[in-house]
Amino acid sequence: MIESNVPGHAGELAVRTWPNLDASWLAVLVHGYGEHGGRYRHVAEALVEAGALVLAADHVGHGRSEGERAVIADFDGVVADVAATISSAASDLPTVLIGHGEGGLVAARYAQRNPLSALVLSAPVLGTWQGLDMLMTEIPDVPLDPGLLSRDPEVGKHYAADPLVWHGPYKRETLEALERALDEVNYGPSLEHLPTLWLHGDADELVPLADTRTGTDRLRGLLFEERVYRGARHEVFNETNSAEVLADVISFVRRVLGLP
Repeated sequence: MIESNVPGHAGELAVRTWPNLDASWLAVLVHGYGEHGGRYRHVAEALVEAGALVLAADHVGHGRSEGERAVIADFDGVVADVAATISSAASDLPTVLIGHGEGGLVAARYAQRNPLSALVLSAPVLGTWQGLDMLMTEIPDVPLDPGLLSRDPEVGKHYAADPLVWHGPYKRETLEALERALDEVNYGPSLEHLPTLWLHGDADELVPLADTRTGTDRLRGLLFEERVYRGARHEVFNETNSAEVLADVISFVRRVLGLP
């Protein structure tokens, strides 16, 4: 894995690259709120084995990127940062965007505005999201419960001990920007002919399946597929059946890109 910096809309972005001299496609990982691209190392390594060159940038205010911690004032800026990350690869390979959580919202917005070869959405914040109820009250100063991430207790332990993860409360500015971005995606164009795979755990309490479905029902195009994993919580790539999830992603990508 190689670390580098790319100019972003609000400062330098920390970008991780998993190189592959024999790559047949480009995978761009878009992480969720409060975390960072380094948490996707096992995902990146599996994708490299499947023939991908992999990139993962930390969002503004996240991980090793510049910016006030956990503050995203405008999600369009994060969409622009995804574009800058992709451009930094200087690659003409078919591009597959893989977004998780709020990164799924960013990835969906990018896909509405830019050409892609395929899109993968993992527990994306789309449609409606219960977390926006915090805007109506004082935002509680409590950390996320790591036990909601996965049935594997080790995932929660590593998350709680990770110094690059934001362990504080939501920032109001970020929630307000998220609310605007949700409206833009919900009422934006459908994905029509873009091959899209939606992954979700049916025991996800952070981004409930039913809430996301109100968004995917608006967004889905003619080449939309979904996989719902029984008993899985929010981070399907870190779940006890993560091997199954990764196999589903790789199978989907190979099929829609026409790869062996």
